[in-house]
Parts: sequence; C-alpha cells; structure tokens
Amino acid sequence: MTEKSTEFLYKYLNNASPTGFEASGQQIWLDYLKPYIDEQIIDVYGTAVGVINAGKEAANKDYRVVIEAHSDEIAWFVNYINDQGYIYVRRNGGSDAAIAPSMRVNLHTVNGPVPGVFGWPAIHVRDVAKDQVPQVHDLFIDVGAANKDEVEKMGIHVGTVVTFADGLTEMNGRYYVGRALDNRVGGFMIAEVARMLHENKVELPFTLYVVNAVQEEIGLRGAEMISRRLKPDLAIVTDVTHDTQSPMYTKTKQGDLKCGSGPVLCYGPAVQNNVRDHIIQVAQEKEIPFQRQAVSRSTGTDTDSFAYSAEGVASALISLPLKYMHTTIETVHKDDVQNVIKLMYETLLSLKGDEDFRYIK
Repeated sequence: MTEKSTEFLYKYLNNASPTGFEASGQQIWLDYLKPYIDEQIIDVYGTAVGVINAGKEAANKDYRVVIEAHSDEIAWFVNYINDQGYIYVRRNGGSDAAIAPSMRVNLHTVNGPVPGVFGWPAIHVRDVAKDQVPQVHDLFIDVGAANKDEVEKMGIHVGTVVTFADGLTEMNGRYYVGRALDNRVGGFMIAEVARMLHENKVELPFTLYVVNAVQEEIGLRGAEMISRRLKPDLAIVTDVTHDTQSPMYTKTKQGDLKCGSGPVLCYGPAVQNNVRDHIIQVAQEKEIPFQRQAVSRSTGTDTDSFAYSAEGVASALISLPLKYMHTTIETVHKDDVQNVIKLMYETLLSLKGDEDFRYIK
C-alpha cells in the first residue's frame, strides 16, 4: 500500500457518508480514482462509477464487468426536539440503539457539523436489576442547548442526519478499527484495484466499471439503480461479513469465519456458481487464502441487486471478515484487506472478456 493510498484510506473512512447523504464521501472517492480511469458516471442519487477502457478499441469492449462496493454508513435522523432542547431520533439504516448511550455524535447541518452526545442516566439512578437494552425511543441527544429554539438556531431540525464521531485507528499493528468500515473499506479496496491496473499498465480486454453505490443500508437501492443502467455481463461485489470467533457468536448458525484467514467466498442462490468457482480457481492458483460461507436465501448485499437485475447478471461476492458490525469499533485485519484487493485484481486479469458463465449452453 502506498503512502497516497494510506492517506486516502484515512480521509475517506473518517468522512461521514450516511445513507442518502453520501455526496462528500463520493467526491473524496472520485478525486482519488480519477487518475486511474478514463471516464466517470454519476447517477441522480449519487452512485459513482469509474470507467476503464471507455471508448478504447479493447478486444471485447462490449463485454462489461463491474467491481462494486457501497459507500453509505448507518446513521440517525432527528425525529423530535422537545422544549428543553433534547433531541430524539429514528434510525437511518440498521443503527443499533444498544451501542448509542454515551456516544459522541455529529449533527450535519447546512452550517457544518454540530457536536453532541447521546445522553444516558447514571447507574446510580437506574434500577440496574431491571435494566434492559435501550430502544430507539429511549435515545436522546444533548447538544448543550437550553431549549428548542436554541437547537433550531444551530441549524438542527427534524430530518437532520446524525453520525457517530469516532474515527479510524489501528490496533496491535494488525487491525483497522473504526466506524463505517462497513463498507467504505470496500470502496477503498475497489479503488486500489483500479490504481494497480493503471500503475501496472494492464490493458483489459473488456470495459470495466468500478462502482461505488449509495443506499445499500436501506435496501440495496443504489446498486438496484446502477445495475439497470450499466447492464453488465459480470459483477463482482465486495462487502463485509461477520467474523464469528469473538464471544456471543454461534458458529453452528453463523459459520466459522475469522479475521486474518482471508477473503470469504459465498455460496447461495444469488451467487452464480461458475463465477464463484472461477474466483476460487484464481485464489488457489495465486495462493491467496480464502474462506467459504453459505447463505440460505439472499446474501443481504448488493450482489442480490446485480444478480436479479433485468435479465440477470452473473454475480459473485467476495466478503471481508469483520468484527463488531454496525458499531463504532468495526474491526478488520490488514492482511484480509490486501488479499481482497489481490483476489479482485487477479480475477480481472484472468478474464478474456468473452466468458459465458451459463450452466447450460
């Protein structure tokens, strides 16, 4: 990883990009990607696409390949402000009420971010024996205001979006830790693939779309829109999945997956088996460690939107194992990040641009 890559990683991960408000993060991502692409596409809701081989006489330029991640993070919306100036919220995406009390937040206004905290009564005044996991309606934010009018003068109103304030750090030389690794680390990884293709002067025999989609956290919506526009022949999606080694996970239910043991390749109806097997072959030939995961129905990732788009797109999922999903201390292993990048890169190099992954021909 280059010094420039590391700088981009921290800038991109520390920027707030809540679902529906991803624009600033998408701009950071595109600014990094621009030297490595030929064209860009931005749709009306903010999904950003870097195009490689656009307009070039590639051998099979009409063959379209997507590598994809999603750019949004879980967040909160201001839902109600009481007369005393306390702010009540509702979810934007899969935000966890259990982790919110005592967390620092930023409320994103037209005048810039306003700092606040999720307040919580002291242990001394609660009936600890009856304590339960807090519900969303229990949560409140304190911005230091004396009343509702003062809150509104700060630029805060119903609909203001709120994100946790935590930033990216490193742990024990092995792990990245922070909020929104789900899944801006995916945006980082696909951008690194584009950088490597450019710096290694790779001439792909097909058109490649590097896609950073919006609104995954509320139903895979950005991927749904862009897949219809691009109409790819092949889509390789990356997202995070659960490391199941830490306490309170059940391996018999959730699989046996571990940070540091490599990318995770998924088995399930939305994953096209021949594409997945091709990626496995690449991993084995290039000696890239990998793990396997099974899902019973949908993958719960943008893979589903690409797979079932229009007439159907041959799609596969390469996941990054992650601890403590949808918290402010999401944790991934540095080696896994590099191995996902390597596996996506080597898979692209293995393609001729005329692959027919149908089961029956």
